[in-house]
Amino acid sequence: MIEEQALRQEYVVAKKKSAKPMLWVSMISMVMFFAGLTSAYVISMKRDDWVAFDLPQAFYTSTFLIVASSITLFLSQRFLKQAKRQLSLLLVVTTLVLGLAFVWQQYVGFNQLKSIGLYFTGPNSTVSTSFIIGITFLHVLHLLAGIVVLFVVIYNHFKYKYKPDNLLGFELGAIFWHFVDILWIYLFFFFSFIK
Repeated sequence: MIEEQALRQEYVVAKKKSAKPMLWVSMISMVMFFAGLTSAYVISMKRDDWVAFDLPQAFYTSTFLIVASSITLFLSQRFLKQAKRQLSLLLVVTTLVLGLAFVWQQYVGFNQLKSIGLYFTGPNSTVSTSFIIGITFLHVLHLLAGIVVLFVVIYNHFKYKYKPDNLLGFELGAIFWHFVDILWIYLFFFFSFIK
């Protein structure tokens, strides 16, 4: 019995030591992926058929929403550390709602581009539109993974798995969510200033 508890304790310690580095490695690979895409965007700007245009208004709204979601998640984690579970849970659910609203605003932004004749593919598409919609869509896919993570965090929150001295799952989810937030801010400013 004592050996079993010792083994279980060693497993928990090993899991804690490896979880964050593994997350950081995956995030670094995502940074490299998006750096490659934005580099291809810059190189393609030299094409004769490049069309410059302003970002849709919905992308501005979605930027506000995702920044707000990071703030609510940060506060949720802080309140959880203070053992204020109900307030923490309310804020993490608010983060989820803001994340879903972000995805909706991205969809609205795609439709705003379409309404002015800018398409992802087809005879009316442009290279610049294809890049912006493609890169933005890939970001939305990563954000949807973050939404799945938030559902897991909320579920575990309901099951009382997080305590002020044991927040590993919450911390991992928060790191990933903040990363996806920062990634969108980078993309938003990149598309805003590099036309």
